[in-house]
Amino acid sequence: MTNRILLTMICGCLAAAASTADAQPAGAGPAGFPPAGLGPIGPGPMPTAVFALRAPRGVDADADADERADERADELYDEGREAIEEGRYDRAVDRFTRLIALKSNRTDAALYWKAYSQAKLGQRAEALSTLADLQKQFADSRWIRDARALDVELRQASGQTVAPESQNDEELKLMALRGIMQSDPDQALPVIEKMLAAANSPKVKDRALFVLSQSHSARAREIIAGVAKGNGNPDLQLRAIRYLGIMGGTDNRQILSDVYRASTDVAVKRAILRSYMTSNDRERLFALAKGETDATLRGEAVRQLGVMRASSELSQLYQSETSADVKKSILQAMFVGGDADKLIELARGEKDPELRKTAIRNLGLMKRPATTDALTSIYSSDSAPDVRKAVVNALFLQNNASALVTLARAEKNPELKKEIVSKLSVMKSKEATDYLLELLK
Repeated sequence: MTNRILLTMICGCLAAAASTADAQPAGAGPAGFPPAGLGPIGPGPMPTAVFALRAPRGVDADADADERADERADELYDEGREAIEEGRYDRAVDRFTRLIALKSNRTDAALYWKAYSQAKLGQRAEALSTLADLQKQFADSRWIRDARALDVELRQASGQTVAPESQNDEELKLMALRGIMQSDPDQALPVIEKMLAAANSPKVKDRALFVLSQSHSARAREIIAGVAKGNGNPDLQLRAIRYLGIMGGTDNRQILSDVYRASTDVAVKRAILRSYMTSNDRERLFALAKGETDATLRGEAVRQLGVMRASSELSQLYQSETSADVKKSILQAMFVGGDADKLIELARGEKDPELRKTAIRNLGLMKRPATTDALTSIYSSDSAPDVRKAVVNALFLQNNASALVTLARAEKNPELKKEIVSKLSVMKSKEATDYLLELLK
């Protein structure tokens, strides 16, 4: 009976695979997974965006929902800011309106940039109304100063619209500013300070900070440090922190450390952790990964250590860490850093079942001969069904039909064999097809 059920399932899977095979692009791996042959991340610096591949966060549905809401708010904010940079103010208004509806911790910033975009579109009355909402709802916001400056500018226009074409004038100002900075920095620095304080576009303020970051002047560093400490709007503060990380150097890293200790804003602290990575400040990242009381910030420090391939530090942290979520972040960082040896060790010896399965899954994302050998060895030596299923899934992530066929031939447990066959049935592989046909004989 069991064999009849198994053969029926195989026939159905083969039919489904045949009907969809032509629809898959050449070289594609299993549905929903990377193309066949996707290997581990290679050497060299990694973009922060790699952390979209995060380890599972656990079973707390409310926490997951909150995290998704925060990510959506960040996404809308970035899209709105990018639209302003490109002069697409209609799109910016749309994105910030959606963000305001989410009622996140970025609502005050969204109201300001919505008003700014409305002003650029010539919608003076609407912009003034949006600014009034901001000042009424968020009287203590750090955006109030910029909102008042923009409000005054709009009222002084006496009914004249703020045309998008004014962006050309800003470009000319920036070109002149760069020239003055090269020929007479002392004269340029006060001008830059005024530009940072006025209601200029984010592009102008960012460029002004960039010009400062190219200077070796102590006064230029003081201005950037002042912005990084919060002497300006919050958005500009994050950009200043980023530039301090790019500039590097002992003094700038110390400024970042001082701001980190003084700030209670998680977004600011997260930006500083990323700047530590940019400036190659492994020592401070390691210290915060060990001593930061906020688990989410510890996790961020861990992720940045992964980008830096700090294998030794990550191994030490894993031994001392008590939060299961942060441990999962460490396992993910080990994957990002390409530390297959440590992942293999933990996949074999970790006592926590969920952490062990996470290590096994990450090995599946690293297509190397050593990881395949380790996975098949774990399957052979561990009789726990959950562990064996995790290995099957990991080999499936590798698109490793050959190894799965080997396991299927030796497997005596009908349920586990069905699990392997179900994976082989959706893999575009000659080894998989040959084995499935073999079962039908």
